[in-house]
Amino acid sequence: MIVGVPKEIKSSEGRVGMTPAGVFELVKNYHTVYVQSGAGEGSGFFDKDYQQAGATILDTIEQVYAKSDMIVKVKEPIAKEYDLIQEGQIVFTYFHFASSEALTQAMIKSKGVCIAYETVEDEEGTLPLLTPMSEVAGRMAIQQGAKYLEKPVKGRGVLLGGVPGVAPGRVLILGAGTVGIQAAKMAAGLGAHVTILDVNMKRLRYVNDIMPSHVVTEFSNEFNIRKHIQSHDLIIGGVLLKGAKAPNLITRDMLKEMRPGTVIVDVAVDQGGCVETTKPTTHGNPTYIIDDVVHYCVANMPGAVPYTSTVALTNVTLPYVLKLANMGWRSACNLDKTLAKGLNIVEGEVVYEEIIKTFHWESAVA
Repeated sequence: MIVGVPKEIKSSEGRVGMTPAGVFELVKNYHTVYVQSGAGEGSGFFDKDYQQAGATILDTIEQVYAKSDMIVKVKEPIAKEYDLIQEGQIVFTYFHFASSEALTQAMIKSKGVCIAYETVEDEEGTLPLLTPMSEVAGRMAIQQGAKYLEKPVKGRGVLLGGVPGVAPGRVLILGAGTVGIQAAKMAAGLGAHVTILDVNMKRLRYVNDIMPSHVVTEFSNEFNIRKHIQSHDLIIGGVLLKGAKAPNLITRDMLKEMRPGTVIVDVAVDQGGCVETTKPTTHGNPTYIIDDVVHYCVANMPGAVPYTSTVALTNVTLPYVLKLANMGWRSACNLDKTLAKGLNIVEGEVVYEEIIKTFHWESAVA
């Protein structure tokens, strides 16, 4: 199979779909790999590294799409790429269709085979290709939240860890999944007081078992959310509904109950956000303020640490890339039910039920 790795063109995105090590494995399996010139530079991988691994370097993104049977990316295609996708071409990347009807319609029109990292799901219900980026984003959420709590950037002026004689900052985490657990680890490590809310008692028991005593758990409901937003300095949105739009757990009117300078980091922004006032931002302009509440809603948070993110992502995607290349998507998905869950749109037809529900479509074809 011919595999193409284009340069990511989303704003401030330094990750790349494959490391030179991944290219080496594909070439070892007798596949051809085309990499766009400069695709890996943001992650510290250069054209010569890919060439030494056996890739052929192409000058333009148009050439990569035109020559490839399968495209391996990181982020969803943006408008400039829509017309480059060919009928029957496999596109393996993060799509997050539930957050964009325009993207969904464009991929239906392309008649490509869209396999989404974020919906590849194993028998235990975990999402192996989403997990490493959720780990990065969860940890970064605290790092960024701590920065935007500083007064010069309109935060409350609170040091999360406190100092002797001054109480530490308070962090509220919505969701005890991968993002929430990683955020809690980072916040607890800084010495902050942490409250995690979730509707899954099994997850809350797990948090209680592994976290220190200054990380406390409560059941998630509107009453408890309204109570805690009045006293917490940093709020992390880490809620995930597989393949579907995130629920709005914090509504517009709740902002008025928060103290001025409170910071919200909505990691769920890729799936529409769990805060009603969430709108996607970029690393170049990451925040905005509504009702004196600082919103940090960067849609590709792990893109700020591209070396770590690219290596972590390729570690988990490469076995599936190899399976797709070795067997073709039909055989690979027939034999691997985990990979089959990643099929979202196949040659003009939506095959992932949550997308149809999200957009209230009656038919699988828009």
